[in-house]
Amino acid sequence: MKKIFAPGNDSTLTSFGLLVLRLWLGLVMFFVHGMDKVEHFSTYATQFPDPLGIGVKPGLALVAFAETVGALLLALGLLTRFGALTLIIDLGVAFVMVHKMAVGMAPHSGELALVYLAGFVTLFIVGSGKFSADKMIFGKGK
Repeated sequence: MKKIFAPGNDSTLTSFGLLVLRLWLGLVMFFVHGMDKVEHFSTYATQFPDPLGIGVKPGLALVAFAETVGALLLALGLLTRFGALTLIIDLGVAFVMVHKMAVGMAPHSGELALVYLAGFVTLFIVGSGKFSADKMIFGKGK
């Protein structure tokens, strides 16, 4: 019973939870959002917002990079904090500047961006856990 309620800093169960979170958020972001933007780049380029004023195509390219490369890095647990950071910037800009921090059932709500953002910030803070490429490459000890 104690194992269920213990906070478990870097325990196997905690690392398994981080693996699930990385795979879930990373793969959904990659397949649902990132690949769609890559495959339909020219269509998106006609309607994509430019909240940073860097141009639609460069902004869309950065978003596509975060949502494909960043998401795959996250799922693999490779350079996890970098992958998470690209997605934090992506979703932070989307939530604050595009959706104007609107949450709830309103049209153009940023609620989904906010939920993704929470997961990516969490992974940025805690890292990838034991079951990751980061642990194999950069980990010390056992």
